[in-house]
Amino acid sequence: MDHRPQAWGRPRDDVYGAYDASYMQPNGPNQHTQEPIVTGTSVVAMKFKDGVVMAADNLASYGSLARFTDVKRIRTFADTSLIGFGGDVSDMQYLDRHLTELSIDEEYQSSATSALTPYPSLNARSLHKYLSKLLYHRRSKFDPLWNHLLVAGLDDEGKPFLAATDLLGTTFTSPSLATGFGSMLAQPIMRKFVPDEESVAGITREQAVAVVRECMKVLYYRDARSLDSYSLAVITKDGIDLREDEKLEQQSWAFADRIKGYGTQTV
Repeated sequence: MDHRPQAWGRPRDDVYGAYDASYMQPNGPNQHTQEPIVTGTSVVAMKFKDGVVMAADNLASYGSLARFTDVKRIRTFADTSLIGFGGDVSDMQYLDRHLTELSIDEEYQSSATSALTPYPSLNARSLHKYLSKLLYHRRSKFDPLWNHLLVAGLDDEGKPFLAATDLLGTTFTSPSLATGFGSMLAQPIMRKFVPDEESVAGITREQAVAVVRECMKVLYYRDARSLDSYSLAVITKDGIDLREDEKLEQQSWAFADRIKGYGTQTV
């Protein structure tokens, strides 16, 4: 045996030949996710005077195949925020585990501090900033998380907060936001009710929920990667109301007869 400290436990090269470490090396270059595989479609959210409503369907598509029909894409964080995930489901699961660890740390820190020196908790605005920095960091490593996130909750002043960030770390905020096809199909509907921040004060919870439900119905009509089962969450100062098995009601497909190429219709 070779008894030099830097080679302890290895056979002597002059007796057994040079040690072949090639099996420890990968056969090719390190690879990162080049494109999403299993994906979720639109997430829609809208402010109202006391909080934010968010919805996302429960479908995860494997390419064009509607493969998984019970994937919940809205997560709660520390009873202060909602996160809606669009894009790759595996990256969503990674972020969910990361946020769970962060939430546990938050609970530990807040319980360990005294009442005289309270530990500042992560509200929705702080969480959005944290996630945007995380996504930008992964993008800078050329290994992005293929997600488009909506973060909703209340800010430091108790006002409704809604913002988005994507795989590049780009951030923006608006009274209403949507990802995927929702940015084209649902946003025009929501903007009729909340075109600017001033109009948010005139929208009640019931109105906001009704608008978001209508958006989910339109998305089911027009987006082939959507489902009629969805999650709906409302966050206010009183807490979070999350319902994960909502169904679309009062569907009407009568408009399809007027679409050229539908069914056995001839042009």
